[in-house]
Amino acid sequence: MKTHTPAPQLPNTGYSRWQQLAPFMPFSRETWRLLVKAGKAPQPTYLSKRCKIYPNAEVHRWFADPNNYRTQRQGGEA
Repeated sequence: MKTHTPAPQLPNTGYSRWQQLAPFMPFSRETWRLLVKAGKAPQPTYLSKRCKIYPNAEVHRWFADPNNYRTQRQGGEA
């Protein structure tokens, strides 16, 4: 008897590291890094110098419209 393993899902809340986001991304880590640098993908929070986490809510917002996504600046500007 085969058991069905549900497909992985990214939680709507909380934070994820790149390794947790990678299965959902259609491109490489370097492309993601360039999008983040350009402000076209969610900005990370640094837990340490080498450990970045991304807010899942913002990643879902990016998934909803990746071509028009822009990071939200301080003060509520888009």
